[in-house]
Amino acid sequence: MERYAKLIILLGVLGTSASAIITRISTAPSMVLAMYRMCIASLLLLPGVLTKARQDWKMLDRRTILLCACSGVFLGLHFTTYFESIHRTSVAAATILGNTQVFFVALLMLALFRETLSRRCWFAIGLTFFGGTVIALSGAGDGNAMSGNLLALLCAALLACYTMIGHSCRRRNVSTSIYTFLVYSSAALTLLLLLPLTGDSYFGYEPVNWLCACGMVVFCTFLGHSIFSWGLKYEAPALVSTLQMLEPVFSTVWAALLFHEIPTPSVALGGNVVIVGIILYCRFTAEQEGL
Repeated sequence: MERYAKLIILLGVLGTSASAIITRISTAPSMVLAMYRMCIASLLLLPGVLTKARQDWKMLDRRTILLCACSGVFLGLHFTTYFESIHRTSVAAATILGNTQVFFVALLMLALFRETLSRRCWFAIGLTFFGGTVIALSGAGDGNAMSGNLLALLCAALLACYTMIGHSCRRRNVSTSIYTFLVYSSAALTLLLLLPLTGDSYFGYEPVNWLCACGMVVFCTFLGHSIFSWGLKYEAPALVSTLQMLEPVFSTVWAALLFHEIPTPSVALGGNVVIVGIILYCRFTAEQEGL
């Protein structure tokens, strides 16, 4: 398996790229779709978690459970804002801006832990910020597209918070299955509690929405993000992160083939700048850490 790790990770990226396309097919409100996805994923993980050894559960303390719950809150809100952005702006813009979370992580690390970055890393961040600005402003003449671009940036910031809290949880010796279950169930509960505030109902939507949620769980969650976690065992984090940047490329191709949605020149330009910036950032941080 190690021999084909890169190819398998690429297949995982292909799986996650289907998220934007599946979202476009759905008809339910974004928070409802996100809630369905998290509920289904939690239920599928439940049997395996219940059979876990008691020792795995005994290693959990209140602080760890609270951190997992907080991580799930951010994940649920991330999915909601991401799905909504896809309904408002182009697939290319939403997926590219939504994948800038690595830079929000860098800024949070600087603000909270005073973690320093090299000048080359800041150059890469600046490059990506410029590309993201070009994409965001591409919808300036369209209020709906502009709000979608801003939601995509917000979803990236929420994912950064989820990533940082999740990193803290994993350092506390929580098993992968238990951590994933706690995060997904917390995300589901968060959306279940917030949904009444939007005025939307829990049920009453077309059956296609259940199919969309199941498709996301299978292709995007289990055959997507789970593969990334598996790939970290064989490949460097920088390489895995770089390969993940192909997700917007795959999503844009899917959108062009299925919806005849061709990116505007400004989105294409900004997207290329963002991808180059993230690739450079991953490379520079790997060199800085001696990986």
